[in-house]
Amino acid sequence: MIKQLEISGRILKYDLTRKKVKNLNLRVHRDGSVAVSANSKVSLEYIEDFLRSKADFIFKALNHYAEIENISAAQKQYVDGESFRILGRDLRLKVLRGAKNEVKSDGVFITLRVKDPFDTELKRNVFRKWFRLLCRETVTELCKAAYPKFGKYGISFPEIKFREMVSRWGSCMPKGNLLTFNYALATVPVACIEYVVMHEFNHFLHPDHSPDFYQQLTVFMPDWRERKALLEKNGVVVF
Repeated sequence: MIKQLEISGRILKYDLTRKKVKNLNLRVHRDGSVAVSANSKVSLEYIEDFLRSKADFIFKALNHYAEIENISAAQKQYVDGESFRILGRDLRLKVLRGAKNEVKSDGVFITLRVKDPFDTELKRNVFRKWFRLLCRETVTELCKAAYPKFGKYGISFPEIKFREMVSRWGSCMPKGNLLTFNYALATVPVACIEYVVMHEFNHFLHPDHSPDFYQQLTVFMPDWRERKALLEKNGVVVF
């Protein structure tokens, strides 16, 4: 059910779904849609008061996603001097002709060697292959580092998958013993990736976002709030 609410002179449209949930749930999606799910016993007045209390977060997220879409529209050309955000740092691209297609980075520059430096699609594919490998290797190592905190609870090391996600950094399926991560994690600082890994692992102990979940997360990572704030500040950068 699509509804709308005026907050500080700005119209907020949201999709309200009634379902059997304990908490009132709010999601702001990358496409600019806002979804709210609540138990049928929760009044519309309570829901709208809740949305007003979260107005700063909602509009900040909507503005952020609008900015991302503008970045996406200006697609990279993979030419000398272009900037790419890698693990929280903006690195400059160098394009060279090479005997084989490969990418290397020294932490300041990304050197992209390709057989045909004028083939934009080739450069994009070679770069993305490297970027995705960087993400898989980085996240997997951080998962291995985090696992000992959870192994003592009888949790088996999970299967780890990666894919492009629209509105999530990661997800956890406790019953399937599966963690899935967004390839875009390779754009944010390692401290943020550590937070996402710890957050998703913690769902093996607490499937929902209950007070117990956050209490346990604080035990494992006392500064998770600062890391989360940094993650939200960085946002998703699309190549």
